[in-house]
Amino acid sequence: MTWTPPHKTPRLRDAIATPAGKAAYVRRLFATIADRYDLITVVLSFGLDRRWKRRVIRLAAPGPSDRVLDLACGTGDLALLAADRGARVVGLDLVPAMIGKARQRDAGRRTRLLAGDMQALPFPDGAFDLVTVGYGLRNVSDLDRALAEIRRVLRPGGRLVSLDFTRPRQPALWAAYRSYLTVVGAALGWLLHRDPDTYRYIPESLRTFPHADALVERLRRHGFVDAGWRRVLGGLLAIHLAVRGPDRPAGAGHGEDAA
Repeated sequence: MTWTPPHKTPRLRDAIATPAGKAAYVRRLFATIADRYDLITVVLSFGLDRRWKRRVIRLAAPGPSDRVLDLACGTGDLALLAADRGARVVGLDLVPAMIGKARQRDAGRRTRLLAGDMQALPFPDGAFDLVTVGYGLRNVSDLDRALAEIRRVLRPGGRLVSLDFTRPRQPALWAAYRSYLTVVGAALGWLLHRDPDTYRYIPESLRTFPHADALVERLRRHGFVDAGWRRVLGGLLAIHLAVRGPDRPAGAGHGEDAA
């Protein structure tokens, strides 16, 4: 009888190295952590996460007449804050368990909540005045596809506001930040899930996610204007803001500005 070695879980970096692998890993990860998601965001943000999300909503400034789409809505923080301002809000998340948690919090049913993929949004062109994203762009398997979809569902002049971790340019600061996220994430992953890779995903995902300035350039290439970002926690996180520009005329040039 031939001995077969036990199946070994692929290393985290290998598991998310391809778009298909990352998509599958992210779906499994957030289904696993849904019950503890709010606790983890508080711990990893030093208790500041809710303050940062209130800042996102202040910058986004949703009004009573606005149609708002909150992507990667998680347990509903940004969606509910926008609804508090009277906006008509749709929250979308890849993981049904997250949507379930958001529905529990939204007892008054002020928001429409559904499971879906931000890379293939189930909405018509120009359906929204504002798109918010909390810790979501970094997790998509195809960032360009997600940005194209966001632009598609925004009306011309509609706004995008996104909060996420970012990679500091200073090597020493990045090393310290990565070490903190890796060590604390590994400890939390082991304590809560018996898997140290669970929250080590955050620093690993930052390796290939564009720096804040590079994400601004990516937004511009996708037809957003007035793109920029605001520092959070000294630049360890970023809030990106951009406006959907007008459609380019048919036959427009195909240089860098038209990419």
